[in-house]
Amino acid sequence: MGERVAVLVRDGVLPMELGLVHQLFGAAVSAGGERLYEVVTCAPEAGPVRTDADFTIVAEHGPEALEGAGTVVVPASHELDERDAELPAPVAAALARIVPGTRIASICTGAFVLAAAGLLEGRRATTHWRSCARFAELFPHIELDPGVLYTDGGDVLTSAGEAAGIDLCLHMIRCDHGAGVAAEAARRTVVPPHREGGQAQYVPRPVAEPGGASTGAARAWALARLDRPVTLAEMAARSSMSVRTFTRRFRQETGMAAGRWLALRRVERARQLLEETDLPVDRVAAEAGFGTGASLRQHLQAELGVSPTAYRATFRGPAA
Repeated sequence: MGERVAVLVRDGVLPMELGLVHQLFGAAVSAGGERLYEVVTCAPEAGPVRTDADFTIVAEHGPEALEGAGTVVVPASHELDERDAELPAPVAAALARIVPGTRIASICTGAFVLAAAGLLEGRRATTHWRSCARFAELFPHIELDPGVLYTDGGDVLTSAGEAAGIDLCLHMIRCDHGAGVAAEAARRTVVPPHREGGQAQYVPRPVAEPGGASTGAARAWALARLDRPVTLAEMAARSSMSVRTFTRRFRQETGMAAGRWLALRRVERARQLLEETDLPVDRVAAEAGFGTGASLRQHLQAELGVSPTAYRATFRGPAA
């Protein structure tokens, strides 16, 4: 059995957030098909736990399950999270059982729990965009970034709304076992394999209007030819739009400029190749569309703060 991931639930837990942790970590398997994580659900006290839906779950484990966990995930509970800056005594007692150095992550307003426990001191954090004002009111000393999907402080991580919890779980799997394992877990659960944590939480118009023009076809076309030059004019033509209209529509649908989106997709491709192949750095650069090893090094340093060689040494997947 792999590393234990303990999900600490409380009355009012959001079922989707509990389920996505089990689904994603449960879908992470080795090249031989062995599960890489053991996911358990626990509560401050074992027994029935109300959800924010019309049903109750039963947590078979109490807070003792937190003691042997390598990762602890705290989903949201809208009934409890935004009330005040003090933790309920049972929750505080449960968190006190976590071994120092354990990785702790929150989903959505679970960040309120981490903040109240003092785990976000001196760290950057995020939470659901609709709860940011209340978070800033209760914890004015914590650096809050309302514009990102998730933050990674090493052993303490936070994410925005429910869907961002998917991104955060895949990010943790990727950090633990490489892009290949994370991509396979995403494929098994039919979700996108990776969204950058710095992507905007809330895009005013994330989905094209029915019957309206979309930049989706141009994005798919660009992804299929990352190793070749791609211009804004070509992408606009693929969408039968003027460059000006395409630029505006692209930002509306993705939350970023087309050039930035393309650069991030190329960085993702380079990361995959560095993790899963023995290709020389110059060849990785060419396959990802950066042209030269120097260009790849520049982009990887800007996005991740490491060189291609250092990245490969750290995140090389076991199936390479």
